[in-house]
Amino acid sequence: MKKYIIYFGILVVGLLLGWLLFGGSSNEKTDHNHDELAETNQMWTCSMHPQIMQPEPGDCPICGMDLIPAESGSDGLLADQFKLTENAMALANIQTTVVGKGNVDGNTLKLSGKIAENEEANAVQVSYFSGRIERLNVSFTGEEVRKGQLLATIYSPELYAAQQELITTASLKESQPELYKAVRNKLKLWKLSENQINQIEETQKVKENFPVYATVSGTVTEKLVEQGDYIKQGQPLLKIANLNTVWANFDVYENQIDLFKKGQEVLVTTNAYTNKEFKGKVDFIEPILNTKTRTVTLRVVLNNKNDVFKPGMFVTANIERVASSNDTVLTIPASAVLWTGERSVVYLKTSPDQTIFEMREVVLGNQIGNEYEVLEGLFIGNEIVTNGTFTVDAAAQLQGKKSMMNKDGGKVMTGHEGHLGMDNNASKKESGHTNMNERLTVSKKFQEQLKVVYNDYINLKDALVKEDSKNTSVNATSLLNNLSKVDMKLLSDNNAHTHWMSLVKEIQSSATSISKTSDIKEQRDHFKHLSSHLINAVQLFGVKEKVYVEFCPMADNNNGAYWLSKEEKVINPYFGEAMLTCGEVKQVIE
Repeated sequence: MKKYIIYFGILVVGLLLGWLLFGGSSNEKTDHNHDELAETNQMWTCSMHPQIMQPEPGDCPICGMDLIPAESGSDGLLADQFKLTENAMALANIQTTVVGKGNVDGNTLKLSGKIAENEEANAVQVSYFSGRIERLNVSFTGEEVRKGQLLATIYSPELYAAQQELITTASLKESQPELYKAVRNKLKLWKLSENQINQIEETQKVKENFPVYATVSGTVTEKLVEQGDYIKQGQPLLKIANLNTVWANFDVYENQIDLFKKGQEVLVTTNAYTNKEFKGKVDFIEPILNTKTRTVTLRVVLNNKNDVFKPGMFVTANIERVASSNDTVLTIPASAVLWTGERSVVYLKTSPDQTIFEMREVVLGNQIGNEYEVLEGLFIGNEIVTNGTFTVDAAAQLQGKKSMMNKDGGKVMTGHEGHLGMDNNASKKESGHTNMNERLTVSKKFQEQLKVVYNDYINLKDALVKEDSKNTSVNATSLLNNLSKVDMKLLSDNNAHTHWMSLVKEIQSSATSISKTSDIKEQRDHFKHLSSHLINAVQLFGVKEKVYVEFCPMADNNNGAYWLSKEEKVINPYFGEAMLTCGEVKQVIE
């Protein structure tokens, strides 16, 4: 019995020593297990595709990049704010600038306009007597004519009778001089010369057909009759323009009127002659405001003796700004601004020490060089994104924050989900999906003209996919030609006209750059800008068909770039065969 008591005592002592020696390490072990559990709850994401969330490290299923640890929370952020990782900032080359006041006195303002005929040098060739056109010597519009040149031959029954009357009264001029003079004067009113009248009187022969001679020199801009037509006295036959001088007409918006005055020097450039500047002066500023477009016309007369300018040609004017009493304004780089519908937006970095951003709507004034005046929305000292703006906007969309494409916030669907959201109103409502922009109301004819430009863009995009630089240039040239045929007069709405005026200049500039190079890399660089502006155009005006907005985060040195497509399948124009399917659908435009 005593032996069992000893064994029991040893067991109790052993248990007590074990608790004293290992109790603390057990707590440590428990803590360690908690750490392990926390590690197992760690989520991993892609710096370029923050919608990707996986429970363990690996590669991004979209772009193949290494996943990085996702941040555990966003405590302290306001409803419209979102945060980017330092890694994402570096990969996307996102740069910011502190807003300050810029002195704009002496800076140049840019205006976009068109070449038109000089109305002061225009003439209408008319017939001074009625009859039938036996022969028309002008074959086509655009033909050059010289003063005194034979334009047409006309048979006139009344002129025939008047000649017979002249022959009869010529024999009575001694006895009835007043009657004789009246007949001669009637023929003079029909623009018969003294020599012609004398010849009829001397030969005593009546001419059946009479010539019509050009009264001015110039270019035939419109044929108003055809051979064989019957015409009345005073009826117009041809419109003739003297193109030795032309007008360059520019639209000046209401808030810009005080910046211009008659006599200002102007430097005019055109894409047809990219390395040349043509000097002129402001000749006229329209005194009446167009209430539909809220613009006035500023006119410059240009010398055109070398036939450089063609009516209808797009031109750009660089005009020195007239100094005003407020010679300092708040300015921001043009690269910071995203245009959307009736809004202009920038991305504000809300904290100097953290990569936290939020969208900010701004009201812009004049464009001065590569900067815009800011009238409302920003203050001196604000820090805004000036490079990689589209990438920041994409991050805002994916995190359900307010963005260019999502005015009110909420999750924006992508890929197949976005497609379904567009097709099903109930799905849109449940998902919080909103359209990229509020569609402006424009005529079907304007949409059809824009669709021709869009189809040229698609052909250009397909040529880039095939790395065919020659056809890329050809399609860019075709796009430019069809862009010039888009009739701005079809846009009666002020907002529509304003946005088209700003977009057409940028589209034209990017397409011209693509058409003038055979370097596929340069073409893709310019294609990025062409795409961004054409996306805005299609969003605002529509092309009467479904359009896909697609995005590749690896394009443009990892800054990311968008493009338009007719199909949901991603075929990447920025990499071709190298990364043909890299990218995703960001939006579906109906």
